[in-house]
Amino acid sequence: MPISELLTPSMTRCHLDAVSKKRVLELASELLASDNESLEAEDVFSALLNRERLGSTGIGDGVAIPHCRLAGCDRALALLITLKEPVDFDAIDNRPVDLLCCLLVPEDAATAHLQTLAGLAEMFSQSDIRESLRQCTDDQALYQRFVELSGSQG
Repeated sequence: MPISELLTPSMTRCHLDAVSKKRVLELASELLASDNESLEAEDVFSALLNRERLGSTGIGDGVAIPHCRLAGCDRALALLITLKEPVDFDAIDNRPVDLLCCLLVPEDAATAHLQTLAGLAEMFSQSDIRESLRQCTDDQALYQRFVELSGSQG
């Protein structure tokens, strides 16, 4: 499923204020759980944190794609965030992260999960896309820009 179909305006945050990787994951968990009544923020946070323990989801160039499969998750969910200030995310290039796309998928959606992750990684590997998203100044503009840019990737 195209990432633009997973993202909603309510799951887009521009210039979120967070001081650490842990805090970003906490805020992301709260936002994702608020959009799906079958999820608890603590469960989402625990799953994202456990995934990070396997290896950072910081893919480089200031981008991270925190993701996990989660029991109780009935549909794939995405959350797009730009941070007010970059945070250390243990990324592969050791650069701090200021652009994140969090992804939750049902526990049995392994193939779709991998395809969506691959699409996100491809999209965020392009410097013009990263910079275009970073230029947004509010949630709605960030959402619109992401939808436009992801549509041009198809």
